[in-house]
Amino acid sequence: MSTTVAKALSLLDHFSEAEPEIGLSELARRSGVDKATVHRMLGVMCDAGLLEKRGDARLYRLGAGVLRLARVREAAFPVSALVQQSLAELAARLGETAHASLISGRGLATIGICESNRGSRVSLVAGEILMLHCTASGLAVLAYSRPERVDRVLAEPLVARTTRTITNPGVLRARLEEIRLSGFAEADQTAEDDVYGIAVPLFDSDGEATGAIAIATPAHRMTNDLRQEIITALIAEAERVTVSSGGRVPATFRAAAARFVQV
Repeated sequence: MSTTVAKALSLLDHFSEAEPEIGLSELARRSGVDKATVHRMLGVMCDAGLLEKRGDARLYRLGAGVLRLARVREAAFPVSALVQQSLAELAARLGETAHASLISGRGLATIGICESNRGSRVSLVAGEILMLHCTASGLAVLAYSRPERVDRVLAEPLVARTTRTITNPGVLRARLEEIRLSGFAEADQTAEDDVYGIAVPLFDSDGEATGAIAIATPAHRMTNDLRQEIITALIAEAERVTVSSGGRVPATFRAAAARFVQV
């Protein structure tokens, strides 16, 4: 992909449920690209229907073209409804926030959320982009990704989201090997303070990691018993969602999951 196209498409990552409309100046500031270039990119994407400009407000938002593509994707590879059912069951059973994500560019796009009904809970935003190197979901996906994706991610600047974020590529590679052997990933306040995440990968028809299903809980509430219950439930749901959506669970994951269940 050319640098220009990559930069243009990366502008879409800044839109979320919390910020559905963003101005030109703000997009230029966040992307680090000069305003004139961003303006041209936005114009091209508006012409393609990916974005639209709201009247004279000089604010941009996602266009109808995105909705059309999303419907085509869901019709061909239905996963959202299937995932949401699993998330509701996980949240009800565990009492914690459940969420799922799929690979989207250089991160993971949150495609489903079912929040805990507790007063103290972890909240996520629909469409939120999760970083691969510091979230439980991202680490679970990387651990079962092709070497070229791992190399690409670890070759980029690794942002420290908290004081616990691992930014050393060598340490992360060792961590990914541990995750491959266990079948699940954990992130103890490495993406956000007082948030403990546990995730298990989802797989496509080729047995490649395509996303993750996860539980996020306030770190102070995590116990050994809760951890065991979460991992057991996630492994079962990840296999079910993978198979039901036409994916294939690789033998390496089944072997790793079986070792945990036997513990």
